Amino acid sequence: MLLPTSLLSLAVLATIPGQGATPVPADSRQMLLSVSAGWAETKATVERYERVSAHDRWKRVGTPLSASLGQAGLAWGRGLHQGAVDGPIKKEGDETSPAGVFRLREATGYAVAAPPGTRLPYRQATATLRCVDDPRSAHYNHLVEEGRVAKDWTSAEDMRRADDLYRLLVWVGHNDDPVQAGGGSCIFLHFRDTPQDVTAGCTAFDKGRMEELLAWLDPAARPVLVQLPDAVRRKLGALWGLPDPGR
Repeated sequence: MLLPTSLLSLAVLATIPGQGATPVPADSRQMLLSVSAGWAETKATVERYERVSAHDRWKRVGTPLSASLGQAGLAWGRGLHQGAVDGPIKKEGDETSPAGVFRLREATGYAVAAPPGTRLPYRQATATLRCVDDPRSAHYNHLVEEGRVAKDWTSAEDMRRADDLYRLLVWVGHNDDPVQAGGGSCIFLHFRDTPQDVTAGCTAFDKGRMEELLAWLDPAARPVLVQLPDAVRRKLGALWGLPDPGR
């Protein structure tokens, strides 16, 4: 969901204890590396990388993409990473995009069928498809068809919006394995209207670039999103086996 930049707020600092080996799975052969200038920044540069195997170097493909982040910047989310460095911790409703390492799981869109070339699993966003963001719900951070399950939520995202922002999107595997109530929900890669836009916690791209990205993603390559402020990327890059942006 896109929100005005005037509502930018500061995140509260906390610490995630411990550091470990790379959280990027050995079977991942596609990486989206999203790097912002700092925790509170609302813009990021996103680059695509590929490798043949875990023993090979990551190689950049294509050209960099400009992206919009949450209006409160970044905060550590719940993903494949087990430990990190000082920084804010993401919570429901804090309007930050999640920092860390996350699977890219599936796509949804308004059309009955996915665009040609799409390889991610695809689900049509019907008029009743919801992403539940009420932490008290048993369906928190799940996509459900309203009317097919018992409604126990007071808040949910309409996945078929009146605008074009969710016309094509990718589900980011944040706080979904397992789900922690209040840990943040409904995180996507989706369209933005202008480069000045910010989001409520997603990562948003220009329409043409989002379509290009969707055509590139291959579930057989086990794609991941790695999203970090630049200082953290520099600190953890070697430990996590990350490529240097621009190379």
